[in-house]
Amino acid sequence: MKCDSRVMRLYAVTDRAWVGKQSLYEQVESALKGGATCVQLREKELNEEEFLAEALEISALCKKYQVPFFINDNVDIAIQCKADGVHVGQEDMEVSQVRKKVGDQMIIGVSVHSVEEAIRAVENGADCLGVGAMFHTSTKECTGVLPKERLRDICAAVKVPVVAIGGIKKSNIEQLAGTGVDGVALVSAIFAADDIERECCLLRELSEKMVNS
Repeated sequence: MKCDSRVMRLYAVTDRAWVGKQSLYEQVESALKGGATCVQLREKELNEEEFLAEALEISALCKKYQVPFFINDNVDIAIQCKADGVHVGQEDMEVSQVRKKVGDQMIIGVSVHSVEEAIRAVENGADCLGVGAMFHTSTKECTGVLPKERLRDICAAVKVPVVAIGGIKKSNIEQLAGTGVDGVALVSAIFAADDIERECCLLRELSEKMVNS
């Protein structure tokens, strides 16, 4: 399945660490109102029943805003909630196996860190790629920072959309200009913001500028 590169512009990845004044549902809606072009639901602590219930709610919300909805890692939940996509890492299920389970219609995103991983993922059925970490991030402590030249090489090596992830925020988005990347995936830069809607408006503007530079 082909994935529109515009979906990558402002890719919001949830993290309930910042749930407080707003529920996760309300945070996601604020991000959508602010211009998020894609939402990935990432849950590490919920049991399967709670994860599915939440996924169904967020999926319906994304459909309302006509924005693609991805599930992180959990292929079975993605199938059950009829998500638009599922995103897997290098330590998760092989892309070819994911494709067998989800069929031809669901978008498959894969995290990669090298040109070799990128090419292999696409050959096995990936529709889009996430590359990082591009800057230091506390979200994944063990992830090393990749040079921007690596991102540029990966973008040049594949014909699917590529999103940069890891430590990206307002102050460094423009450093990714000229790499060929299609957008940015953000966690804390969106969900830790006091005003998520306003922050997404600014981040979307910066991402569009970066992509078109």
